[in-house]
Amino acid sequence: MNANNPLQAYKETQIKTANQGKLIVMLYDGAIRNINLAIELLGEKKRKLDKISNSIIKAQDIITELIVSLDFEKGGEIAKNLFSIYIFMNRQLLEANIQKSVKPLQDVKHLLMELREAWVEVAKKVGGKAGNTGSSGVNIAG
Repeated sequence: MNANNPLQAYKETQIKTANQGKLIVMLYDGAIRNINLAIELLGEKKRKLDKISNSIIKAQDIITELIVSLDFEKGGEIAKNLFSIYIFMNRQLLEANIQKSVKPLQDVKHLLMELREAWVEVAKKVGGKAGNTGSSGVNIAG
């Protein structure tokens, strides 16, 4: 942990102690936060194109992490559907970055928020079971 930066140390502890469902929700939160930043920056008179691009790329990186975390064997049809949704989101984010357009960002944000809410419910159900600790959380496959 980083003793010189208490906020960073807190974030690291939060990640290390979260169950898998909570980690997925945290990934969604990060993607939504970066999309919100990009939307906000696109609305400014003097556009900071590098910051806009970086925010969108961070959101893409998070979605890519969600993609590579899918377990198609255990997740079956749900994992395949999530894969398709995540690929669509990454394409929309790429389009938003190329065109510097808010609409695809808003569309992806809406999808992320819906999926996030579903994962919050799953994490609550799994988190409430007796004996559930850290890494034994939700199967990311869905």
